[in-house]
Amino acid sequence: MNITIISVGKLKEKYLKMGIDEYAKRLGSYAKLDFVEVPDEKAPEQLSDAEMEMVKKKEGERILSKINEGTYVIALALDGKMKTSEQMAADLDALMTYGKSKVAFVIGGSLGLHDDVLKRADEKLCFGKMTLPHQLMKLVLVEQIYRSFRIIKGEPYHK
Repeated sequence: MNITIISVGKLKEKYLKMGIDEYAKRLGSYAKLDFVEVPDEKAPEQLSDAEMEMVKKKEGERILSKINEGTYVIALALDGKMKTSEQMAADLDALMTYGKSKVAFVIGGSLGLHDDVLKRADEKLCFGKMTLPHQLMKLVLVEQIYRSFRIIKGEPYHK
């Protein structure tokens, strides 16, 4: 399976990068993993609704330009479906079984994802109602993908 994680903004925090690198290394024997970072749109701290929409639209265009045709897209969104680790593993396994070998997970910027990205998504996934920094979310996502493959293979880890 080819998995791409598309995210807005550059990962700067060394401790997050180290964690992501560790899980990416572990995932290497299960799947091909690529990371695509698109630039975040520079904006002042206080934004009007129209300005927020414009920032999300520009970031969304950058995200959509990185998604290849035929790729199954999973957008991380607060209104997405919440799953257990076992459910996520079963869903990834089903995608592999039914020929969806290219999967992209999309993590938006600090304002979230534009509607155009959400419309392109084949599904929306939510990791909980709490707000997490999008860079930390990348680490949590990579860990859960790794956990999913361990579950799929019947290997110990997920307890």
